[in-house]
Amino acid sequence: MLTTQRKQQILSLLKRDGQVVAKDVSKAMGVSEDTIRRDLRELAQEGLLQRVHGGALPASPAVADFAGRELLRHEGKVAIGMAAAAMVRPGQVVILDGGTTAREVARHLPSDLQATVVTHSPTIALELVHHASVEVILLGGRLFKHSIVAVGAETMDSIRQIRADTFFMGVTGVHLQTGLTTGDYEEAAIKRALSGAAAETVVLASAEKLNAASPYRIMGLEKVSSIVIERGTSEVVTKEYEAAGVNLLRA
Repeated sequence: MLTTQRKQQILSLLKRDGQVVAKDVSKAMGVSEDTIRRDLRELAQEGLLQRVHGGALPASPAVADFAGRELLRHEGKVAIGMAAAAMVRPGQVVILDGGTTAREVARHLPSDLQATVVTHSPTIALELVHHASVEVILLGGRLFKHSIVAVGAETMDSIRQIRADTFFMGVTGVHLQTGLTTGDYEEAAIKRALSGAAAETVVLASAEKLNAASPYRIMGLEKVSSIVIERGTSEVVTKEYEAAGVNLLRA
């Protein structure tokens, strides 16, 4: 089997099963594990999968920059944003992550809602400029231009002063094995800290993020209260999460 054929078969298995195990693939194809590991390494360099110990998982398309993510499944993000916005209660202090799905949460907060939104995203803050009864606390720090959010020591120090009701977290990957992941090491640390500053964490996960993984782990799924997903997400995809006790809310 040619290398290109072997790689294509690996990608087909990944699409069908949601993961590949190097040992199993090497036996099925009659080649060494070293050969399969090399194939996985090269496919990962092309951004076609995410390597994990012993194999690989689908790579998340949501690791693109902010402008690129605006093109991904916009209708689903709107629905998730509306559902999450409806969860905010008057008088609450909520933390709103950066990203295109979180922006939909900001856009759909009720016009008469009186609450406080804490965010490290200038984009989110600007969305709420004309919301008369929502107080906005914008956390400072170094601007991570890829996601348009603040990161770094100053951001961390500010997070330590917060005690919020809910953190609405954006991620690039959700997987039962690897948990919640994102594409930047420092951003993952900020998301962990924001989650620790809130009584509960609600994850915003459009369809392309489920069963996908990115390089940097934020936390395990057991640390979140619920995950808001698109209403039309296939039960084939969700049944394993529900069986594992993950609370899925369909938008």
